[in-house]
Amino acid sequence: MKYISTRGNAPKLAFDDVLLTGLARDGGLYLPETWPQFSTEDLADMKGLSYTDLAVKVMLPFVEEAISREDLSAIVSDTYAGFDSGDIAPLVKLGENEYVLELFHGPTLAFKDYALQFLGRMFDHVLTKRGAKLTIAGATSGDTGSAAIEACRDRDNIEIFILHPNGKVSEVQRRQMTTVLSDNVHNIALDGNFDDCQNTVKALFADEAFRDQVHLSAVNSINWARIMAQVVYYFWAAFKAGAPETSVAFSVPTGNFGNVLAGVVAKKMGLPISQFIIGSNANDILIRFIESGRMEAKNVFATTSPSMDIQISSNFERFMFELLDRDSSALNDAMEEFKETGHYAVTELFMERLKEIMDGERFDDDATAKIIGEVHKETGYLLDTHSAIGVGAARARRWDETVPMICLATAHPAKFPDAVEAASGVHPQLPEHLSDLYVKEERYIELPGSFNAVKGYIETTLKERGKL
Repeated sequence: MKYISTRGNAPKLAFDDVLLTGLARDGGLYLPETWPQFSTEDLADMKGLSYTDLAVKVMLPFVEEAISREDLSAIVSDTYAGFDSGDIAPLVKLGENEYVLELFHGPTLAFKDYALQFLGRMFDHVLTKRGAKLTIAGATSGDTGSAAIEACRDRDNIEIFILHPNGKVSEVQRRQMTTVLSDNVHNIALDGNFDDCQNTVKALFADEAFRDQVHLSAVNSINWARIMAQVVYYFWAAFKAGAPETSVAFSVPTGNFGNVLAGVVAKKMGLPISQFIIGSNANDILIRFIESGRMEAKNVFATTSPSMDIQISSNFERFMFELLDRDSSALNDAMEEFKETGHYAVTELFMERLKEIMDGERFDDDATAKIIGEVHKETGYLLDTHSAIGVGAARARRWDETVPMICLATAHPAKFPDAVEAASGVHPQLPEHLSDLYVKEERYIELPGSFNAVKGYIETTLKERGKL
């Protein structure tokens, strides 16, 4: 398996090189040169597998000739050994043909654990094999940071720098990052919003001399391995809900588009998915795009679902590349226009293709609170603010009620206790392993929203650590 860049001007790479590279050198995102395919018979055979065995089956074609089956199997088994559910990702029935896929049973209580616990171990495997070291730079709107830190802490081959928007994540989210005092973990509270953090990380990758000097790689979903690991739970949930004998639909609360992109990949691999629904908060750039065919960035609003407080959805580029029949020239034109003007428009044919598989809906904070309250009153089930948007979007935009609808629950309600309690009257409790979170020492540095400030801090820190 070889990987190509969406921008068309970077060399083809094998999986292990893509893992360590992150963002392509032409500014694009890597994805497979071809999509692995599973037949209906293959899918039927996969249906009874455990989550870990299924993960090996789904991911093996993507790592072909770079990682052996035995090594992949060992990494996967270790990845999910500490999750607090035997099912790894339980599928809970919410109503008639309506399900919630609980993706918060990892160590940091968010769906990011499913990919990042895998990614940390995969980094370690490849770096140890090569005798190499890595500097990781990542941006987070709340959940990626803590999951990445948990996966990479105390690893001798890795120094990890995580940028979060200062004052714009929940206290639980911040403390999950800043109370990890491992020597190789470095938290940066950046003056700005998530898009500023993400743009700074992309600028670090664009500085090729710096990138090579510090051996830079990524944990954000610009790293293909993140998407690859998330594809697995789409297969898992679909089988639980009746596939491949029946098609299924998914509703995904999304900001950076990586989570729903993993579902699109599963569909391309043969999983019978009839509809994707994306749910947004007031930062509704993707919903406005679905309605108008025009991608236009506006101001970022602070909401009770901060992990979706984003206006630039990086992974939409991979999806766009596919809908453009992998035309890098057309994609480059759109990306350049967006960089210069803050907007671009697509063709009617593009929108016809998108609307064949995808719809979406937006919810402000009041509407989100109403969904949490109503679902809890109806069923006793407690949703967090992001998962509630997924459920609300499913109920608003579902095409066929006879098709099982799977709503992705992307975070534990205890990560957003104030908003959940205000909406439901119930104060969600943190699991036992995080019960002392509020009394732990925090460590982080505040920096201005400046590329040079962040670059300088990374260089200084690596020198002090003897890594540069």
